[in-house]
Amino acid sequence: MDLLLIFLFLLSLAMISKGSDWFIEAAVAISNKSGIPKMIIGATIVSFATTAPEFAVSATAAYIGHTDMTIGNAVGSAICNTGLILGSIIAVKAIPVQDDTFLLKSGLMLFSGIILVLVSRDGNVNGLDGLLLLLVFFAFLFHASKTQYKLFGNEKNGRERLKITEMKKDIAVFILGALSVVIGSRILVDSGIKIAEWLGVPEVIIALTMVAVGTSLPELATAIASLKKGHQDLSIGNILGANTMDIAMILGASSQIRVLPVSEQLAGYDFPFMLLIMLALIGFGLTGKKLARWEGGLILGAYLAYVAGLFVLYG
Repeated sequence: MDLLLIFLFLLSLAMISKGSDWFIEAAVAISNKSGIPKMIIGATIVSFATTAPEFAVSATAAYIGHTDMTIGNAVGSAICNTGLILGSIIAVKAIPVQDDTFLLKSGLMLFSGIILVLVSRDGNVNGLDGLLLLLVFFAFLFHASKTQYKLFGNEKNGRERLKITEMKKDIAVFILGALSVVIGSRILVDSGIKIAEWLGVPEVIIALTMVAVGTSLPELATAIASLKKGHQDLSIGNILGANTMDIAMILGASSQIRVLPVSEQLAGYDFPFMLLIMLALIGFGLTGKKLARWEGGLILGAYLAYVAGLFVLYG
């Protein structure tokens, strides 16, 4: 195998690791200075940064006609984010669910998945279907925007208005870290796809596993950095926001580029599992007001069983 390919693979991992540290620290600093809860920061600013690789890959795949890659990457990333990333983080350390917005944000995530399943019952996701998905994304943006005024203060509640210059360094570090994570992820995906093709893995399986995991590395890096720094609540918000954008924004926008056919495998295996694992996360989060370690282990185990099923049934 090409040594340059291996070098790029390792370089991308280093870029993702360091970049995630930078933008997690900056995101927490912005949260502390603005008073915005970390879950909201995670569900908006961090989610946009970490979802960029999925959007770039899916939109590009739609443009060049690789529609299996488009849907597989978006849906696979949502499954990976919940099952592999969040499941692993919870299995390591229980996460209390204290933010009142958890139900609404998780509800929007689940609703986007349900809409995708309903509009694809005719075997494809067309432009009109995509507009319905984009409406869910706009609802997510509307909810998030209601909290953003806190970034600049509110004179009515007596809070001092923050100046952009006071957070200029934090914003610069955040952008630098996000760029490092996004570029590193793209390099890893490109090199990973070549490695997978060398092994002879089908495209749809590559999209649901290799590409999905690759484009979800920003979310993984964010979750690991958040765990190390004691900000696990940032991970929950990031995963909920990223999953909503993976489905509603990415597939909604990609379907405006090209009609996206939905295979029997996606409709009969991947979509149902996506909804199942989302329901499990919501159910666990609402019972006991925390995500326990055993619940994380169960979610992670379900994801591993899902991947095994992919290769056994469709590989």
